[in-house]
Amino acid sequence: MLKFLRYAAWTLVLIVGFVSTSILMGWWLADRSRTEQVAAIGGPFSLVDHTGKAVTDADFRGSPLAVFFGFTHCPEVCPTTLLRLGGLTRQLGADAARLKILLITVDPERDTPAQLALYLQSFDPGVVGLTGSQAQVDAVPGAFKAYAKKVPADGGYTMDHTANVYLMTGDGAFRTMIDYHEADSSALAKLRMMLR
Repeated sequence: MLKFLRYAAWTLVLIVGFVSTSILMGWWLADRSRTEQVAAIGGPFSLVDHTGKAVTDADFRGSPLAVFFGFTHCPEVCPTTLLRLGGLTRQLGADAARLKILLITVDPERDTPAQLALYLQSFDPGVVGLTGSQAQVDAVPGAFKAYAKKVPADGGYTMDHTANVYLMTGDGAFRTMIDYHEADSSALAKLRMMLR
């Protein structure tokens, strides 16, 4: 009887150990999967800025980035987001000079460098507008897991697109994002975190 109880106890210890290891392994794999998904946001690009200069993602290395996808004919979300980012960066004081704000168009058909330059005159002077060929531009939202689609409207078209701002580290890694509906206090805290 005592021998049976010893075997039962050891069996129970082995079962508990196996279950615990399985649970911990599952958590580790899930965390690793989340890390890999986060790491997959962003990537290389080759575009043209609003001054007509060819640029790549490497040109922005060393500075934290606030990346926004939009277009100059956007009626509400884009101007609201750019004005908001300008207001938030003013609250950062001198540190704001280290943060680069990129507006990457989702409408290269209309958003030439000249059109972007004209549009950006209404916003913070630090905002960099980026455009390119249709193929160049189409590749970028996908790399950021962003959405952009041309939608017919009033005899022409508009663009439906992701309204979040992607916050990227100086080495091009995704850190977090600012939601369009997020409170300014939370958005400002995220921007300050990026500049630490």
